[in-house]
Amino acid sequence: MVEEIFANLEKHFQPNKVAQQQVFYFSVDEVKKTVTLGPGKIEVEDGKTVDEADCVCKTSAEFFLKIWQEGYRPGMADFLSGKIKSNNPFALQAFLSAFGKEG
Repeated sequence: MVEEIFANLEKHFQPNKVAQQQVFYFSVDEVKKTVTLGPGKIEVEDGKTVDEADCVCKTSAEFFLKIWQEGYRPGMADFLSGKIKSNNPFALQAFLSAFGKEG
């Protein structure tokens, strides 16, 4: 299911929601993806294709699906408990917004 979400990102991308290019690296259980978003641009690649992403997100497939499909938005407790890990939680909000998933 997680692979399917990444495969369909381009269909749901709202380029007018992205002001500047950002690179995201997702590690969702066994699924590893690099996603580059920019004004009018989206690129999804398998694996980690950059040395340093602007935003790294590590979580379980179960938690990722809860965020993507159920509209759950992680809070401080989720980050502190390790359910989701990120070097830039605010960029994750921007990522969701780029696909019409404002919290």
